[in-house]
Amino acid sequence: MWRRKVLKQKARFSVKINYWRMIAVCFLAAMLTTAYTSSTTFINQYNPETEVHADSEPAAIGGQSNSAVITDTVGQIADTKQEGVLLPAPVNTAVDLLIDTYTSGKSILFSILKTVNSVFTDHSYFSSLFLAAGAIFAVLFQIFIANPVLIGERRFFLEARKYHQTRISKIFFLYKLRYISNPAWIMFCRNVFQWLWNLTIAGGIIKYFEYSMIPFILAENPAISRKDAFHLSKQLMHGNKWKMFLLHFSFLGWQILSLLTFGVLDFIYVNPYITGTDAELYMELRRNYVLSRAAGYEAFNDPLLERVPSEDELLISKALYDDSEGPYTKISYFAPGQYPVFLYSIQPHEKAVKAPIQADKKYSFVSCVFLFFAFSIFGWILESVIHLVRDGVFLNRGYLFGPWIPLYGVCAVILLVFVKKFVHRPILSFTLIMAAYLVIEYLMNWLLEYEWDIVRTDYTGYFMNFNGRTFLGGAVFFAMLGCAFLYYLAPRWDDLFSRLPLFIRMALCIVLCVLFVSDLVYAALHPELLSRLLDPGMIFMNV
Repeated sequence: MWRRKVLKQKARFSVKINYWRMIAVCFLAAMLTTAYTSSTTFINQYNPETEVHADSEPAAIGGQSNSAVITDTVGQIADTKQEGVLLPAPVNTAVDLLIDTYTSGKSILFSILKTVNSVFTDHSYFSSLFLAAGAIFAVLFQIFIANPVLIGERRFFLEARKYHQTRISKIFFLYKLRYISNPAWIMFCRNVFQWLWNLTIAGGIIKYFEYSMIPFILAENPAISRKDAFHLSKQLMHGNKWKMFLLHFSFLGWQILSLLTFGVLDFIYVNPYITGTDAELYMELRRNYVLSRAAGYEAFNDPLLERVPSEDELLISKALYDDSEGPYTKISYFAPGQYPVFLYSIQPHEKAVKAPIQADKKYSFVSCVFLFFAFSIFGWILESVIHLVRDGVFLNRGYLFGPWIPLYGVCAVILLVFVKKFVHRPILSFTLIMAAYLVIEYLMNWLLEYEWDIVRTDYTGYFMNFNGRTFLGGAVFFAMLGCAFLYYLAPRWDDLFSRLPLFIRMALCIVLCVLFVSDLVYAALHPELLSRLLDPGMIFMNV
């Protein structure tokens, strides 16, 4: 009866709310966290094992799959250098596929294992040092980015049940509240306890279901104590763990079908379906617990998740709130179909409340020039850092000498000039950014190869690559980044840039243009130096 009721609720849920927003939120969670790992296996946006550089070999350690990392670790323990010796070849291949499908390259465990393996196998301690820095970065990423985003995803689904215009940006609601430390600490404890229980196998399965409500509890009440969060999750799941297992087991057919579609079905249906069902389950268990007046029920302090207040109630509450001179007095968040955030239990500091970003704002020519360079430099920093923490190698990811990647800048201008017209249609904008990236990267890599005989990156072997010059996974990653630029970074950066006097803005753009043109001319006249610059081995030789 319990399971049948939740199944009915989940069917009703999937029809009610904005379907495309559900997909977008689950997609963001999959790309920014270790959730939905089977969905991202076949569109992994970056894998240095397939990277080819002039006069150099790709990094050996950083590009390993998770299954290869486990094989190396077992080899270190067993004191053998042979790979795949523990299992017959067909079984070993199947096991490797399962490991790589249901684990994530951003996992803390695999980052640490890579570092440990490199200490024993790599003669260059610089590589081990970089990998250790990458492991530390992975821990910090999990604590301060991945876990808050997972809580935000739960918050979106909890609100979207009743408020059908809930925005995708709700996934970042903890950052908007500037309330990170307590939820991050509780989720970190949950991860540690879960990892320790996993060592017992059976205990790990039991605790997985026992801890499953913690992200939902934090999504409702981020100020709850660690002790109360664990206690309430345990109480909610008392006697319900097996029922939840059966509920999740009912999705097995969809998950198998999703594997046959290379994870595409996960993105467009299965992930939102499962998460929406879990949200309905949480609300059902929460409702019963509050009605029973069991110990600690007061921590479920957001009754607006259960019912939508009437317009009169909101007007009265807003008037009373205005009298208190809170942070939302100057900027109204009184929007139909959206959760009334001015009534939420935690209110941000007044400086954290800003006017909504105008993504469709007009940009002057000078602003477009500045944003071209800003996004080019941002892309260079981003790719260099990703390469450093993932592979233990500092590599100039650009194909010029300066700290910029023109591919990002060109795409930025295209976004501001053409894609901005469709800013109110985010799915179309996302698709257009993907298409623009595929075309531009293909043409740039083709030009480097045929004009200067430089193969910057070889994507041969990637899922849906185009002559090894570009591939779908990179386009997906860049489309996410492009949407972040179009909807948030560009308006914010332009606001900061516009505060400068006009003559300073003009002078800054002129200087950047002169440096960039000089860099282009010098690189065209000295392609052999550019080849060495793109070689990670030369960096360590110079060190």
